Amino acid sequence: QLQLVESGGGLVQPGGSLRLSCAASGFTLDYYYIGWFRQAPGKEREGVSCISSSGGITRSADSVKGRFTIARDNAKNTVYLQMNSLKPEDTAVYYCAAGSSYAPGLFRALYDYWGQGTQVTVSS
Repeated sequence: QLQLVESGGGLVQPGGSLRLSCAASGFTLDYYYIGWFRQAPGKEREGVSCISSSGGITRSADSVKGRFTIARDNAKNTVYLQMNSLKPEDTAVYYCAAGSSYAPGLFRALYDYWGQGTQVTVSS
């Protein structure tokens, strides 16, 4: 079974920080680019940030630029999303995804494997 497992979500106050992790099992992430997506109730799933297989290329949505940072540690088969200065509008289920057919981007069709998601709630 090829799986991606997200962790690190939870409840945080506005202005706080969380670090999400995406760990692969059954395959190595060395040759995959990774994207983070989020989906709030009643809204479409949207791209948040992505990173190339080597870590040399990153992209982020305008809504999170300057606040979120994506990074990877291929030796640990894990990708991270550091989220700072969190806002209530960041509340969503966050998903990681892996792809190998194209190039990293914020479009869902670029990715082949998806995790089950982790809930992030930003509230006072």
